[in-house]
Amino acid sequence: MKKLLLLMLLSSLIISCKIAINKNPDTKETTSEYGTQEDQMKYYFTATGNEPFWALKMGTENIEFTSLISGKEKLIFPATEAIRAMDANVKMYKVSNETSSATISIQQLECQNSMSGAISPYKVSIEIKNNSELELKKLDGCGNYNTDYRLHDIWVLEELNGFKVFLTDFQKELPRIEINAAENKFMGYGGCNAISGSIFYEKDVLRFSKVISTMMACAPGNKDDQFIKALQNTTTYSFGDNRLTLSNPSGKLLVFRKVD
Repeated sequence: MKKLLLLMLLSSLIISCKIAINKNPDTKETTSEYGTQEDQMKYYFTATGNEPFWALKMGTENIEFTSLISGKEKLIFPATEAIRAMDANVKMYKVSNETSSATISIQQLECQNSMSGAISPYKVSIEIKNNSELELKKLDGCGNYNTDYRLHDIWVLEELNGFKVFLTDFQKELPRIEINAAENKFMGYGGCNAISGSIFYEKDVLRFSKVISTMMACAPGNKDDQFIKALQNTTTYSFGDNRLTLSNPSGKLLVFRKVD
């Protein structure tokens, strides 16, 4: 009998430990106004609105709209390319499925959440209706592009303006950048001077802005200035074979190798 009681007590302790481990706050998935980390990796743009509450997730495979609106609790649309306005940074998406249709407009304009007061860089307008309805439901809210999580790393320069780089092209070591995708910031070494700044990200668009550099005197022939200029001229990027390639409409500017 004593052995049975001891076994029951031991089992109870094991179960209690498992529950305690599962309730560890460090294991919870990080969430924000625009969803979980998994959402931000899967979807390139997310938005929310209030009165009534609605949420939008835009990915390369589908566009998901959820709300507290009767008949529009969850709608999935196929992904589509944006229609760009000529006179402003506005992208429009016209989407439809078997039951509903919508027009989504994303404008680069500071937007404040009507409930939380949080500031977002994009204003979002949606006109949506079920096929059986005559009138469109008009909704407004705020949104944010989710910076490509694959950029979040340390990158060392291999090519500059189409040519392989060598230590002799710089002061002591090859240029490198460390990108913080969560904060849209970067820092690094230009080959002579320390550098830092911000990144601007939209789907398939990447720009390095507000670049700050220390003012150390560089040796003759040092390509620090060429590297920084190429970084500032970047408009897009691609990945392959543990490499990050930065380009613009004129061609390839920089190739980095992943080191972390």
